[in-house]
Amino acid sequence: MNLRSKNRISAEFSMSSMTDIIFLLLIFFMLTSNFVTPTGLPVNLPSSKSSNIVMQKISVTITPDLKYYLNEKPVAFDELEPQLAALLQGTEEGDGVVVLHVDKSVPVEHLVKVAGIATELKAKVTLATVPTE
Repeated sequence: MNLRSKNRISAEFSMSSMTDIIFLLLIFFMLTSNFVTPTGLPVNLPSSKSSNIVMQKISVTITPDLKYYLNEKPVAFDELEPQLAALLQGTEEGDGVVVLHVDKSVPVEHLVKVAGIATELKAKVTLATVPTE
């Protein structure tokens, strides 16, 4: 007489469902994270109620002491236009995006000068802001 049960309980654990959950969580956190790359220069940005996320390719920063940086490299104001034109040369007309990181204590005339240079070079100009809560 065979008294053993036909239904045996397996002591093994399948990890396939656990890896599915991990990948779903990873995708969720990647999609909900911020896509803004912060600038490494100490600039106190102005705040705004509405802000759009723009993938920045070219960044122009103006610090409170009126120093200009092009993609985090110091540049004199006189050299800004030719260097900006060189960076925008690889893009198609109207596809170049210049993101301005201007300290809120900088007078507006400096912002307008840099925005005018970028507009003359047929680039789209975006002002970086900090969203208000």
